[in-house]
Amino acid sequence: MSLPHAILTALLEKPSSGLELTRRFDRSIGYFWSATHQQIYRELGKLEQAGQIRALEPAQPARGQKKEYEVLPAGREALSAWVARPEDPRQVRDPLLLRMRAAAVVGAPGLDAELRRHLGLHRSQLAEYLEIEERDFPPGRETAEDRLRHLVLRGGIDLENFWIGWLTRALGEDPETVASHPG
Repeated sequence: MSLPHAILTALLEKPSSGLELTRRFDRSIGYFWSATHQQIYRELGKLEQAGQIRALEPAQPARGQKKEYEVLPAGREALSAWVARPEDPRQVRDPLLLRMRAAAVVGAPGLDAELRRHLGLHRSQLAEYLEIEERDFPPGRETAEDRLRHLVLRGGIDLENFWIGWLTRALGEDPETVASHPG
């Protein structure tokens, strides 16, 4: 299960409240590992119970104040052990691929429209990733930590480019022509 590791990673980057974590998941980690607000809060409770994180003491006690969490040494050790653990690649489970296989058997009415919709979604996601890359990773300013973060983003960019090319071929179009005339 990777959600606790995603939370530990986010908290090591910056101590946060559950609400702040949810927002950060929506803006960064959520691009490759999504979680609901409830899942994050449930996991924070488990990590706290396991002694891997703790709530920080507020600077000034206030009623209804958000708990902010930090990672304890046991949490850092658990995350380090997880990072070093071997893990096989996951099998791709994409409903669109199964739907295409089924369309080969029963016919494909409406499939082109769905493929075009997916193509638009992937183009939009690619544009968002490229904006993030331009904003957060300007040439010549990459630290060792930035390099790894940038590689994760580049993986997303490469996947979006893959899907755009694949969907273009599925629609019977030339990926080279479509790439030079997006939209």
